[in-house]
Parts: sequence; structure tokens; C-alpha cells
Amino acid sequence: MKAIGLQKALPVTDSNALIDIELPVPVAQGRDLLVRVGAVSVNPVDTKVRASASPAQGEYKVLGWDAAGTVEAVGEGVRMFRPGDRVWYAGAIDRSGTNAEFHLVDERLVSQAPDSLDFEQAAALPLTSITAWEMLFDRFGLNAESRGVLLIIGGAGGVGSVMIQLAKRLTNLTIVASASRSETQAWVKELGAHHVVNHHHSLVDEFKALGVKHVNYVASLTNTANHLPDIIELVAPQGKLGVIDDPVTLDVMPFKQKSVSVHWEFMFTRSLFSTDDMIEQNRLLSNVAFMVDSGEIRTTVAHQFGTINAANLIKAHALLESGKSRGKIVLAGFE
Repeated sequence: MKAIGLQKALPVTDSNALIDIELPVPVAQGRDLLVRVGAVSVNPVDTKVRASASPAQGEYKVLGWDAAGTVEAVGEGVRMFRPGDRVWYAGAIDRSGTNAEFHLVDERLVSQAPDSLDFEQAAALPLTSITAWEMLFDRFGLNAESRGVLLIIGGAGGVGSVMIQLAKRLTNLTIVASASRSETQAWVKELGAHHVVNHHHSLVDEFKALGVKHVNYVASLTNTANHLPDIIELVAPQGKLGVIDDPVTLDVMPFKQKSVSVHWEFMFTRSLFSTDDMIEQNRLLSNVAFMVDSGEIRTTVAHQFGTINAANLIKAHALLESGKSRGKIVLAGFE
């Protein structure tokens, strides 16, 4: 089968950062599905792993986690799916990735794809939807009655683009999204943000201009270290901070006086540790699929980079690393 892999961690400017390869088609066993991949999207985690993780000598590492496709075969322990099902998922970080014609994934991480989306549109949503859902509802404990102010730092990115929509539909929060360019500011407003602030300016000053004193929930999706002083000042007493990026250090002592709780969100935790509640990712993706088909959530595709191959994936990685992307980058089909 066709796949895209790497043999050495390299910068995206290197022509061998990702290469086109041929690999054997894997075999589904146990609770695994063998999925014929129709489309994939690219996430910041792809770029981080590509730049830092080299496989063993002589082996290839295949990246990619988001996918939408068709079940080709199932393992003997599979109960929820059968060949021919249209599915979407975000996979597991400790297994071979979705940048391949065929991919193995545990059925508990998968749900039926939305009927109203094609594979390209669907592939944009799983990883970011899981991350946003888990932060809002598993980490912050929000529900339909939740009120207050939610600040989403990096609102125009993949996770932020879904988080705005979920918070708008499933909570009573006032949503403030940060975005720095006219096109990204328009994007987050279109998705449902009540207010927009510029994270290249002082967030404290931006909130003063809005007339908002405190923020009850802060979803820091990017550049947490740079924004931490503003977050410390803005977060409300007994507020909550959620983080998904990788600050070198994160000093939580300044939050003590306000009794602020700090939450890490890593959507691969359930699969990485085979937690008893792994199937929650199947359930939440099913909920998101229902919301998509009901017209409550839209796909977040913003860039289509052509077929799935090394050259196009390198371009996608470069755009993500530039910090100038919005929404999601998708690729579809193999030549």
C-alpha cells in the first residue's frame, strides 16, 4: 500500500522530511478495524512528532491521526462496525498513523461518520472535536446551564474553531475568541464567538476595552507561556485554566490565591493508557456527527492541499508551522 513516512526527524525545509513509501497492508485483529483511508487532516501534533521523533534504524514512522474512510475488514473482537461502514476518528499516538491507504484503529475510538459530509469535510473534525469536547465537558465540567465567560486563546485554529461551535450550542457561556488577523477575526465571528480579542496585544487591555473584568474559563490553545501573565490577571477567582500546548515550564503558583484549577487536555490519553472509558471517544464523536447532520456544527476545512502524498504533506506542515493557518488543512485520496 502507499504511505508517507519518515526515517529521521528533520525540519520541514528538508526535502526528505516526509517521503513516499510502500508498506504491507496491515491485518485487523482483536478490536481493530482496517480502514481504507479516504481523507486525512493535518494537526500541530503531526509537525511536532515529525520534528522530534525518529524511528528505529531502517524503519519508517507514518504520521497522521485524523481520518475518514471506509471499513475494509474487522478483527474477531469487533462488535460495533462491519465492512462498508463510513467512519471517522483520530487514532492513537502510539500506533502507525493515517497517512497510508489502509490503517488499523481500535473500534472504541471510532464512530460512524456524518452522513452529510464527504470524507474530505469529515476528516477535518475528529481530533479537534475530541480535544475541544474533552476540555469543555470532561475537564471544565460544563453543561447546558453553565454561564460566565469563556476565553479561547487561538480561536481560529483547528481546536478553537470547533470549541467555539460546541460552546455556543451546548452552554450558556459568553465566548471570547482571540485572533490577530482580519481574516481569522472574521472566521471566529462566523463560527459564533460573541467577542474577538487580539492576542498580539495585551489581553488585559483588550478585555478592559470590552468592559469584561474576569474570565471564568480560559482555554489556552497556543503560546500559553507568552500569555500566562495576562491569564493570571484575567482569570476569575475559582476559575479554570485548560492547556493543550507545550510550554517549557508552567508555574501554577500564581493561581493559588484565586484557587484556580489547572487542567491538561491530551486527547490521546485514553488510547495511550487503554483507560476503562476509551469508548467515550466513540460516544462523543457520535454526538458530534449527530450535531453535524443536524446543522448545529459545520466542518472547519479551510485549506485543501490535494492528494495524500509527501510533497503535499510537507506543504501542509510548513503552513501549520508558520502560524498563519486557520481552521483545518485536509488532503484526500491517493494517486
